[in-house]
Amino acid sequence: MSDSTTTRPVVLDVWCELQCPDCRTALDDVRALRARYGDRLEPRLRHFPLEKHRHAYAAAQAAEEAAEQGAGWPYVEAVLASTEELAAKGEPFLVETARALGLDAEEFDTALIDGRHFLTVDADQAEGKAIGVTGTPTYVIDGERFDGGKSQEGLRERVEAVVDRLLGRAPSSK
Repeated sequence: MSDSTTTRPVVLDVWCELQCPDCRTALDDVRALRARYGDRLEPRLRHFPLEKHRHAYAAAQAAEEAAEQGAGWPYVEAVLASTEELAAKGEPFLVETARALGLDAEEFDTALIDGRHFLTVDADQAEGKAIGVTGTPTYVIDGERFDGGKSQEGLRERVEAVVDRLLGRAPSSK
């Protein structure tokens, strides 16, 4: 096999909260990173709902349901594009967004009621706290943490430098 088929993508954990305006802004960076690296970079959504946002926990659970239905990132982008609407409408907005994306809205409603994604969200939040995440967005790549909640100035460039370093080293390690 060639190195291109055996090299795993670099993982970028994106600690996010779906009612957070800074996370909405950070989506532009995630899109730019995806465009630059394609399948060589795997951005992974990690949940860090903040208490100050009433619907953030439900939104995190809904994002997990969207991922199960095969539309995790499109759902996240749609919710983040309308944080004000989420704040105003709450869970009905989450179900409406699922329906608008062609997902099984009834299953979303059921998932929010039965709490099937509760443990996943809790585990993400606990891991985030354990590694020092205090706000969103926060990026973690190769053990380095970048806090985008304080300032996103130059953040994408710093993440790119780590990805470039990791990708440069990946082909030599067989």
